Amino acid sequence: MRVHAASLIPADWHFVRGVPVLVRLLTGPGRPASPSVLASDLAGRVKAAGANVSRFRPGDAVFGRTRTGHRPDRPAPVSSGGCAEFACVVEDLLVPKPGNLSFEEAAAVPLAGLTALQALRDAGRIQPVQQVLVNGASGGVGTFAVQLATSFGAQVTGVCSARNLELVRAIGADHVIDYTQEDFTGGGRQYDLIVDTVDRSLPDLRRAPTARGTLVLVGGSPAGGLVRAYQARPVTVVSQQLRPFLTRWNRQDLNLLKELAEAGKLTPVIDRAYPLNEAAGAAD
Repeated sequence: MRVHAASLIPADWHFVRGVPVLVRLLTGPGRPASPSVLASDLAGRVKAAGANVSRFRPGDAVFGRTRTGHRPDRPAPVSSGGCAEFACVVEDLLVPKPGNLSFEEAAAVPLAGLTALQALRDAGRIQPVQQVLVNGASGGVGTFAVQLATSFGAQVTGVCSARNLELVRAIGADHVIDYTQEDFTGGGRQYDLIVDTVDRSLPDLRRAPTARGTLVLVGGSPAGGLVRAYQARPVTVVSQQLRPFLTRWNRQDLNLLKELAEAGKLTPVIDRAYPLNEAAGAAD
């Protein structure tokens, strides 16, 4: 496919920087053991299709992933990174691009959108009218989580810095908290479901859910995701639930995000766009 836009994820930053040290165990202790093109998430148009491809034809606008895992050094067979003019992608990793999104907006959806959806629906088991808090509400996963929780009918509180308060309100949060002025874990208010994307300590976080509330920990890096999933392995604190979570590739879920975007219920928030020749600097 011809790539029109690709988005960088935390794993790309860790891959470029080689930190934390655990990342070097995955990619190679000195330099990466094998060459890799940055960016798993992308959007563009099908340039050519193999004989066994049945879902797409040349010219189709698509978006999705070039690989399903969090390891940039191990792409799936017949795939390449998105920071390139062309990428060879397995058709099961693509879906039609939402007609009302630009290529840049569509490229920002896959991993962050799937993470938010699965954290809320699968790990958090979100229900209408619940009180839901998203910690890190102005980040990639957080902005999707706020919008998705709102679409599920929840009352949403977003935690972010002062400069992003209006942004988080604009995407649907009912309440916003400036974390530099207020600690949501010590204010006395409790929530049915908390999605934490910024590695807040567990002892602090456990003060914020209700007695039967649920806490979902989302890790943003290859190492961080595994550590957070281990921290949140199925345990019960009083009656609170700490749910394990790692994002899974699911084409049906990406189609759902497409439908929500086309219905006007999901709008990607893009911080900044870079030309292809500045991709390494954007990830650094």
